[in-house]
Amino acid sequence: MSSPVVEPHDNLQTNPELPPSQTRILVIGGGPSGSYAATLLAREGFDVTLLERDQFPRYHIGESLLQSIPRYLSFIDAQEVIKAKGFKIKPGAAVKLNQYKRESYTDFTPSNPANVTWNVVRSEFDDALLRHAAACGVHVFENTKVNSLQFDDPSNPERPTSAQWKIKDGAEGSTKFEWLVDASGRAGVMSTQYLRNRIFNLNLKNVACWGYWKGGASYAAGTPHEDAPWFEALTDESGWVWHIPLHDGTVSVGFVMSETSSIAKKSAMRERTGSVTLVDHYLDQMQLAPGLQKLLEKAELVSSIKAAGDYSYSAHQYAGSGYRLVGDAGAFIDPFFSSGVHLAFTSGLSAACSIAASIHQHCTEEEAVSFHNLKFGTAYTRFLIIVLGVYGRIRAQEAPALEMIDEEGFHRAFQWLRPMLRGDADVGLEKVTEIAIQKAMLLSSAVFAPTSPTMHAEVAQRLDPDLTNMEAPVLLPEDIERMVGTEDEDAFHVVSKINARKAVHSELDANSDRFAQEAFEGFSPSLGRGELGLRRQTQEVPSVV
Repeated sequence: MSSPVVEPHDNLQTNPELPPSQTRILVIGGGPSGSYAATLLAREGFDVTLLERDQFPRYHIGESLLQSIPRYLSFIDAQEVIKAKGFKIKPGAAVKLNQYKRESYTDFTPSNPANVTWNVVRSEFDDALLRHAAACGVHVFENTKVNSLQFDDPSNPERPTSAQWKIKDGAEGSTKFEWLVDASGRAGVMSTQYLRNRIFNLNLKNVACWGYWKGGASYAAGTPHEDAPWFEALTDESGWVWHIPLHDGTVSVGFVMSETSSIAKKSAMRERTGSVTLVDHYLDQMQLAPGLQKLLEKAELVSSIKAAGDYSYSAHQYAGSGYRLVGDAGAFIDPFFSSGVHLAFTSGLSAACSIAASIHQHCTEEEAVSFHNLKFGTAYTRFLIIVLGVYGRIRAQEAPALEMIDEEGFHRAFQWLRPMLRGDADVGLEKVTEIAIQKAMLLSSAVFAPTSPTMHAEVAQRLDPDLTNMEAPVLLPEDIERMVGTEDEDAFHVVSKINARKAVHSELDANSDRFAQEAFEGFSPSLGRGELGLRRQTQEVPSVV
């Protein structure tokens, strides 16, 4: 039976008291993944304590959200909480890759205008989620950093049992727990200190550099697409830039490029001018994005410039006996597809469902662990393949894609695609091949093909409906070329884009429950309040079609 549902109340602590010596579920980190998982679990009546090392609100980059976010928020009754913040509505996104003469525009609201998403000021967004968690029964302690974990269960030495913490004012202590959700971000307490299983993606060893502007132009002013985020490849093919309008009147503008390119460019500028500052380097890259230059023509830089290593990584093991890794504690992907908060919520939901399922004995702990590993790993792989494909278009790959992909993750993420790879790798019989991954990357990167909503509507009128049906079988690029031809460029790009979106359809479809109820190892999430957990499926739900 499910535990009783608790009524919302305020548990946000500014540390007048110390964290408890014991709790049933401990969450490390109050970012989106930690707050989300904690909220779901507390609403089931579980005793949940969350330790956050900082005092919220605190600054964080990653302002552009995907269209799946409102649906995820609805599972914890937080849609109105976020709407009330007045964040900038995100009508879609415009992307211009270097080989296309025109940009791609993806409209997020054509089927249902109510399914909008936002560009957010993350300090406000994250703070609102943390306070919502406290209102739902989570015992939240800020300014409290977890320094180490203990594993003192003699019958299961791999299971964490308590956490040593320290408050910024100097107080120290420990908290025992039965279950751990590690949402400690890039610090990744479990992954980096104990599992030591973090693997960096050599193809995405990038750096990011950004600042905030005011007074510039809006993308597509006077149209339904006005103020959509703008993403553009640099003309020298070394990386890309972003332009994300925010509700406070500023615009987040930054670039991402390989660490090698960034170092080389700084060295070249130093040789030319005798010195180079971070601001010099930042402004120099803006000159390589003509579309961005137009948007910033009359704008003023109103902030300092920030920079950070933007290295992509994954743990390849996101769960074990008594613990779950979520969000950046488990994996991080280059921000090109704005997948950060989506993966935070996906993994947070999976962690909460799998812990509740184990407690309620919906399944064994081994089955719950397997579910979370596969759920998180599959979502990560879908976005990783797209991002690798995009970088393959922006610049030459620096390492074989096969070295960057977890085979089991690829099987799950693209099980509907691999049988179509014409013998390159038979499902269940041969290992994933470099050719299979490259084809998946080529297909998936077409999610940014140069199309517009108007073009989609016009093409749909003159083609066989099956070619533009999201539920139809996937077509490979060579199939599309054979069936549509290349002379009708608009039709080719539209059909390519539709097929590419099938790769993440179950992740992003905000009008359906499929993206949250997809089955793994015969289980899918049970999301009803008071019924959180996993339910056994008689037949596994297909990943996409």
